[in-house]
Amino acid sequence: MNLPDFLDEQDGDIRLTGHRIGLYDVIRDFTEGDCAEMIACRYPSLRLSHIYKVIAFYLENQREVDEYVAAYTAELEEMSRNGRHIDLEQLRQRLALREKSNVAQSQAH
Repeated sequence: MNLPDFLDEQDGDIRLTGHRIGLYDVIRDFTEGDCAEMIACRYPSLRLSHIYKVIAFYLENQREVDEYVAAYTAELEEMSRNGRHIDLEQLRQRLALREKSNVAQSQAH
């Protein structure tokens, strides 16, 4: 899929440029009936104009985006079946350690 400048792909995950929010998240909400304004309320770091661009991209590339969303959904379901889930507390601890490491590195320089 040829991505416009407002979408980035990293390790197979397509995200809105400059955000952690994925194409999957916005399109899932949109196809479940949310309008752009409702999506903007759910993700306040996104500009409404950015959301409209993503929806327009979806409408122009619906087959490819639907395939991406279906594959992403299947991967999430497989992770759930295999008992692999994100432990939020463990994730917070890893992030805290990373932040401490980054602070220590910046103080060393």
